[in-house]
Amino acid sequence: MISCYYSVKALFRKPHCRQRPLKRGWQILLMACLSLIHTAPGFSSDIDIELWNSLRSGNSLVLIRHALAPGTGDPNHFKLGDCSTQRNLSAAGRTQAQVIGKQFRAHGIQQAQVFSSQWCRCMETAELLELGPVTELPELNSFFQQHERRDSQTQRLKKWLDRAKFDQPLVLVTHQVNITALTDFYPASGEMVIVKRSESGEILVLGSIKTD
Repeated sequence: MISCYYSVKALFRKPHCRQRPLKRGWQILLMACLSLIHTAPGFSSDIDIELWNSLRSGNSLVLIRHALAPGTGDPNHFKLGDCSTQRNLSAAGRTQAQVIGKQFRAHGIQQAQVFSSQWCRCMETAELLELGPVTELPELNSFFQQHERRDSQTQRLKKWLDRAKFDQPLVLVTHQVNITALTDFYPASGEMVIVKRSESGEILVLGSIKTD
């Protein structure tokens, strides 16, 4: 990033570069630098800012897929409430969850209503956000290995959302399958999906914010 900055700065010190079209090599360098700046930590695009404004104002809510937890599904001996039997966050996942919490605070959200799946990787993600007490919500539990529950559980979640209050930003930490069933959106680990309820009760995706 720093080398990019100084390369472009040096380029525009040259008088001929301010007067003539850039050569192909310089064009590629400039585009690469702009790309790096856009994806740098802490950078917020205009779209991201609109999403944060919507969440802060109470016009929307955020669904977060739990942070990085290597693997797929859960072991056969999975037991709710026993983290030793589950797939859990990695060190990178714990760091990612903390970064997500910092993003909230950087955009003016110090406290939120936080609800989570009862799975350990979701609870830990929610707690590491440090946005307030975390409430377990069974409607957010994974049905990855019980796919027959998909429709009935998604309907229960929609009913819960119909009753939810938006007096504080609303954060729901859950799993990919739950978010996809509700929104048709496939989030990455730690990705924030901002949605709103339409007047007819539909869940509309406004956009998403990724966290590396």
